[in-house]
Amino acid sequence: MPTFTEADGPGPARDVVGYGRHVPKVTWPNGARVAVSIVLNWEEGSEYSKIAGDGRNEGLAEIPYVMEPQFRDLAAESVYEYGGRAGVWRLQRLFDEFKIPVTFFGAAVAFERNPEVAAYLREAGHEPCSHGWRWEEVWTLSREEEREHMLEAIRSIEQTCGVRPQGWYCRYGPSVNTRELLVEEGGFVYDSDAYNDDLPYYTQVGDTRHLIVPYSFTYNDGRYVLAQGFSDPSSFYDQCRRGLDYLWEEGATHPRMMSIGLHSRWAGQAGRTSGLRDFLEYAHEKGDVWFARRIDIANWWNEHHEEFPTG
Repeated sequence: MPTFTEADGPGPARDVVGYGRHVPKVTWPNGARVAVSIVLNWEEGSEYSKIAGDGRNEGLAEIPYVMEPQFRDLAAESVYEYGGRAGVWRLQRLFDEFKIPVTFFGAAVAFERNPEVAAYLREAGHEPCSHGWRWEEVWTLSREEEREHMLEAIRSIEQTCGVRPQGWYCRYGPSVNTRELLVEEGGFVYDSDAYNDDLPYYTQVGDTRHLIVPYSFTYNDGRYVLAQGFSDPSSFYDQCRRGLDYLWEEGATHPRMMSIGLHSRWAGQAGRTSGLRDFLEYAHEKGDVWFARRIDIANWWNEHHEEFPTG
């Protein structure tokens, strides 16, 4: 009978079991059934571009192609500019109206190039979670290069946002070195470089127990521009509403966490913001929902996890 074994290699070991049937019976603040984390991915101005000397243009705009790298793609650049000029402020007005605390997955360079956004984050008490020095692919860097970029991101975000980041989230995914570097640096409470659970969990990094607050591509406005994604704001709203309803029902016995990912260049478009508004109104009317920054979820977990029975 054939057998399967995983080869030794750099980076974290895989865990496809997790909590299994013994899910922690979490008690969120005020007895909430679901902790909802609204995340704004703040990348505008830090993306790859010819003008930044990258020798390539960035994709993931509203445009269904990427211009050849020998040309500067002014159209794609302008899509990203929309996020910083208009989209982020439409979302800001919505967040303020509903008094929702938000986590910014923010690239340091993006805050540097739009300091007004960093000022808003400080004033509103939102959380800066480092999205790297730039919105870059860290797996292409050497370990030392990644460490240097990480330290520069921390320094820069602390300067622009007034507080150092305590969480970390890479573009798409980490390198095999990222989590070890986070633990070695010593100032991070959690990272969100995983998509594998509905609740926070711990992993072992050397001699350190490290907290993961998982993220999600499921309830994410990136699906507006990706294949097999949302075609309209009603679909985004329906996906999020159905997810919340199911998690809310499960939350009667085993409270859950839900991550909703936004980008100012996408969700900041008026028609799409309307779908987000509909969801926020629905969640508020439903009740027993805790809107929280990821650092608040992480701190709550660290402070109370020993009290969580399983079953």
